[in-house]
Amino acid sequence: MTTDIAIAQSAKMLRIAQVAQKLGIEEEYMEPYGHWKAKISLEFLETLKDKPNGKLVLVTAINPTPAGEGKTTTTVGLGDALNRVGKTAIICLREPSLGPVFGMKGGAAGGGYSQVVPMEDINLHFTGDINAVALANNLLAALIDNHVFHGNELGIDVRRIVWRRVIDMNDRSLRDIAIGLGGPGNGFPRNDGFDIAVASEVMAILCLATSVEDLKDRLGRIVVAYTRDRKPILSRDLNAQGAMAALLRDAIKPNIVQTLENNAAFIHGGPFANIAHGCNSVIATQSALKLADYVVTEGGFGADLGAEKFVNIKCRKSGLRPDCAVVVTTVRGLKYHGGVELADLGKENLAALEKGMANLERHVYNVRTHYGLPCIVAINHFTLDTAAEIKLLRDKMATQGAPVVVSRHWAEGGRGAEDLAKAVINMVETTPSNFKFLYEDNMPLLDKVNAIATKLYGAKEVSVDTAVRNQIRQLEQDGYGHLPICMAKTQYSFSTDAQLRGAPSGHLLNIREVRLAAGAEYIVMICGDVMTMPGLPKVPSSASIDVDADGRITGLS
Repeated sequence: MTTDIAIAQSAKMLRIAQVAQKLGIEEEYMEPYGHWKAKISLEFLETLKDKPNGKLVLVTAINPTPAGEGKTTTTVGLGDALNRVGKTAIICLREPSLGPVFGMKGGAAGGGYSQVVPMEDINLHFTGDINAVALANNLLAALIDNHVFHGNELGIDVRRIVWRRVIDMNDRSLRDIAIGLGGPGNGFPRNDGFDIAVASEVMAILCLATSVEDLKDRLGRIVVAYTRDRKPILSRDLNAQGAMAALLRDAIKPNIVQTLENNAAFIHGGPFANIAHGCNSVIATQSALKLADYVVTEGGFGADLGAEKFVNIKCRKSGLRPDCAVVVTTVRGLKYHGGVELADLGKENLAALEKGMANLERHVYNVRTHYGLPCIVAINHFTLDTAAEIKLLRDKMATQGAPVVVSRHWAEGGRGAEDLAKAVINMVETTPSNFKFLYEDNMPLLDKVNAIATKLYGAKEVSVDTAVRNQIRQLEQDGYGHLPICMAKTQYSFSTDAQLRGAPSGHLLNIREVRLAAGAEYIVMICGDVMTMPGLPKVPSSASIDVDADGRITGLS
């Protein structure tokens, strides 16, 4: 079987300047990183402000399963197909984190004949944006401890330092650590910990900022610690925002690469959707909308996470408004939600498929009812899908008001997604969006959480212990009650139990921890046992990755 990396390595790429030129981006506005990838200058993006916007398509999915749903693959295939049928289309994706690349999920450049290239570069370091985020984050962490070491003029209570260090790797041993050991010259001992870099508030800020000035202002508003009388200490109190912005000077510029069919792709920013807001940068999306008829972007994981945060965080803060949504599903994934184990997903099982459709139905209902978006269901086709299974899926979804399109982009590239592209165009041109937020800014924070939990997740109620409830009350008193909610929850289920498949209802949603992201302008509610620093599986993906004497990488997927 031909592997994703073999397909990518055989691609006939254009020089990135040629790809950009097709969009009207001249070489003088490009900052190349070799022949195949580049950054676009902010000066050029300034010239686009008065141009009209194209149409924005949000790609989302059912809750992910071990069988794989192919949301990024579908995004790429749909973008290529739109270009094939006569529209100028750009895809906007997130940058892969090295944690999943070497962990369990693998890369995030698409698959089969619907990929973005150069695949190895995109999955490994790319243009260094995530490294810059980690450095800016850890500079701030160092400045906090340095300030305490040199007299602590601000009166930081070392028990109430809330800024954590980050690394772009899954390393469970760093979740909770002690620092400052070894004597007075090494600072004051205290407990600390690492998150994965893409969960850093700095990453969220990078993806929500609209200019260097906005970036610097947001960085300065980060709350890093509290005094003994609970007065918040901000990053700007340490005069950290300028140096942090300097480290992010290049990272804020969108990256341009290409698909296997030589169409432009903007890949910029990489917040996780289960522990952050899960969308690519506002700058990349807004710029693409000025350059194309259609922009296809995705929200991470299922529509209960990435799409919800796209709507209630990214759109709320940026003014972006999607014209329609595509919900990606697979027959295999729905059978898994219906109770079939991974080894048996290749066998026809209509009963399990019908049972598992409850997951898809809830997502479609949420997208149409609670986000107000016209919606298409895209079946990412696998070779073992049977005609009876496809028919059952079509018939069942006919009652949900969402057209169902079978797409074969993995095997055929853009040609295999032309039906999907035509369906998207037809929906955008004939069905107006009734876009809306799930909750209003002025609602109490816990009421916002309740709206997400009960309306989207099917939960019966939200459980919050006294300490966390007091923290939430204090955030409201400090003036942060108007901020949207960023739910940190397992991606595998509507509940906080990753093992509950399908569409569970009546469950309890427990809020374990609350974190303020004042610069990103949202409140993180950490639910259940979700980790902001993932661990590696028993056999991580890194075990299959190698490089030969000629520098050719193998095993990356």
